[in-house]
Amino acid sequence: MAYEHMTELFINGKRQGSSSGEIRNVLHPADAHLVATFHEAGASDTVAAIDAARHAFDSGHWGSFTGEQRGKILERVADILERDKELFAKAESEDTAKRLVEAQYDIADVISVFKYFSTLAPQNHDREVDPGRQNVRSTMTSEPIGVIAMITPWNYPLLQASWKMAPAIAAGCTFVIKPSELTPSTTSMMMDVFSEAGLPTGVANLVLGSGAVAGGPMSTHPGVDMVSFTGSLATGKRLMINAAETVKRVALELGGKNPNIIFADADLDAAIDNALTAVFLHSGQVCSAGARLLVERKIHEQVVTEIARRADLIRLGGATDPDAETGSLISAAHRDKVERYVADALSEGAILRAGGMRPEGAQFENGFFYRPTVLDNCTTEMHCVQDESFGPILTVEVFDTEDEAIKLGNDTIFGLAGAVWTSDSDKAQRVARQLRHGTIWINDYHPYVAQAEWGGFKQSGNGRELGEAGLAEYLEHKHIWQNLAPAPSQWFVPTKGKVDV
Repeated sequence: MAYEHMTELFINGKRQGSSSGEIRNVLHPADAHLVATFHEAGASDTVAAIDAARHAFDSGHWGSFTGEQRGKILERVADILERDKELFAKAESEDTAKRLVEAQYDIADVISVFKYFSTLAPQNHDREVDPGRQNVRSTMTSEPIGVIAMITPWNYPLLQASWKMAPAIAAGCTFVIKPSELTPSTTSMMMDVFSEAGLPTGVANLVLGSGAVAGGPMSTHPGVDMVSFTGSLATGKRLMINAAETVKRVALELGGKNPNIIFADADLDAAIDNALTAVFLHSGQVCSAGARLLVERKIHEQVVTEIARRADLIRLGGATDPDAETGSLISAAHRDKVERYVADALSEGAILRAGGMRPEGAQFENGFFYRPTVLDNCTTEMHCVQDESFGPILTVEVFDTEDEAIKLGNDTIFGLAGAVWTSDSDKAQRVARQLRHGTIWINDYHPYVAQAEWGGFKQSGNGRELGEAGLAEYLEHKHIWQNLAPAPSQWFVPTKGKVDV
């Protein structure tokens, strides 16, 4: 497939320009070359997309598709992505500046998500309920919730979109999706994939542009039944307020400040190696990044010295640089934020052990690069420990006891993910079960599977993506009570004789 018109909006089965005629240039973060010029939707375009999704849901055609038919469409989507995976990986890498090999892994994960939900789509979620009496049939049935407004982030553009689009299609919903204006390419390409796979007109709609303009109606329009958002805590709170006016269902994944706990009895070679991956993968622009390192005091200096040494050796470079181990940040504004974050941490008393600067060299001058950074001597009172940097920054805290490690690990408003490193299996399970985070890895960091639910506790959000609960987010549950032997209830005694009027 050529994907020639992916820079336009996609509404009611057709590519079209924006009503305002405004455009936006998307630049490659590593060297600022032009990736593409996209049409910039206005609020009226988003309303048109919502109306198209509403009509597609209410008209009955999409609703007549069986779960098996929806599953077949998702299978075809996965097959098309498999066929064109290199095109998608290249486009993802161009938008985000993540290394091409990382983008290839991401697209493989996207394919697995569509395959997984293709297997869930045909499943019957109805169940019989014992009514406790004769001559009654009591049934719980599940139905698609309706029109979904999806807003996705820039760090894992298509992966995060797939976590929403695949279960929505499996459930029988329709949707409007707005990817980040910084990384729209692969989500836009998916509209052509859906068309080729046989998804009916109006089921999938795409608007491109800023959240303030294009995204405005998505949380306020009465034609939207649910908002699914992945992004910042501040934006998530605003969406909840907006959605409350029409009592929409809201599913939010709002990031985290994730503890990576290393006990003295851990395999330190493995723990140190994975601690680097946990925080510096994709230059730290990962919601589940292990940005808080909690180290048992007796091994603190040994662990931090080695992590800092290895952090200074990490090679930065462009997406196709064969020697690069990680890439640039997404934008100049984001790099500025990261730099302020480090400066504030040092002013609070953190000790710089590695990084803390832009890399030197002509190859970095046009990109938004920042060295992997290690901040030691941190405590939970510091902003650098409590606030999410979303950059290549590791803060280090120490603990003396198991209970203290748990207390520190939970000392955050967030609760998305965390890890425990120890050779004591019982201790690992104890700590994992007491940490209030949605995913806990033991002697590992970052892997996930489509079959397991993903989401956060506390202010990391509500609802779940992936797994069976990820599908349930897009379903309404209805109770149908059928009396098989109807008769007068005689609750009120019939009046004898003629009633005076």
